Amino acid sequence: MSYSHTPKTLHVASPGTLGPVTPEEARLLEKLDLTRLPRHVAVIMDGNGRWAQKRHLPRIAGHRSGTQSARITIETCARLKIEALTLYAFSVENWRRPKTEIDFLMALLREYLRKEMPLLQKNHIRMRFLGRIDELPAGVQNDVREAMEKTAGNKGMVLCVALNYGGRAEIVDAMNAILSERDGHGTSSKVTEEQLSRHLYTEGLPDPDLLIRTSGEMRVSNFLLWQIAYAEIFVTETLWPDFNRARLLEALLEYQKRERRYGGIREDAASDEKPVRAAGN
Repeated sequence: MSYSHTPKTLHVASPGTLGPVTPEEARLLEKLDLTRLPRHVAVIMDGNGRWAQKRHLPRIAGHRSGTQSARITIETCARLKIEALTLYAFSVENWRRPKTEIDFLMALLREYLRKEMPLLQKNHIRMRFLGRIDELPAGVQNDVREAMEKTAGNKGMVLCVALNYGGRAEIVDAMNAILSERDGHGTSSKVTEEQLSRHLYTEGLPDPDLLIRTSGEMRVSNFLLWQIAYAEIFVTETLWPDFNRARLLEALLEYQKRERRYGGIREDAASDEKPVRAAGN
């Protein structure tokens, strides 16, 4: 079996699709193969607090500044015709933060959905939310449902916002859904990977090809644990509010350098292998 570096992109963007670019972005775009972009990019948006601390600002200033990085990432991925983008916005563990910070984050999300709706519609983006949405404040739930309804007919990139999300919780929820379906039917067959995948929050989407984490932390933080089994991981020291289009293009370039073998080996590598010799021969 042979393996290519990356799958061919189904819908390919044109070189000028991003509009005006900086000299740095232009150099990066020249090196980027627009036919071999990841189908699904997932991002752990980390470093808002440290960004604010370095500037002697309150943490909420970092969160607000980070919305601009989210906007740039969303619009760039949509224009590059990447199929899906998942942003890790709020984890199930984040409820441990101070109530004032949580209240601000929820208010910021609602504000963002209202202000950015024209951008989402302009780029034909369809929204999905991953997580235990029914545990969120009622106002947030209403805004989430409204955003999904307004963008349901869009045919462009799928933007997934992981909200009150945890990878372990997602797998537990999927298993409970399967058990609920089987209740009273006397089914004793084993659960398959395909069956579990159909009950995940990301059902119907390709698994992430590329996972980006900002701020330099070397962990996945309970994010898409099932789905990132074969994702390429790119960690940058850049804090999320400083993550711009050039840094995103760098991540995509690094992805294209990777050899994706999914547990196999290249044909040329297999043919080059020499038989193992027994000791003494």
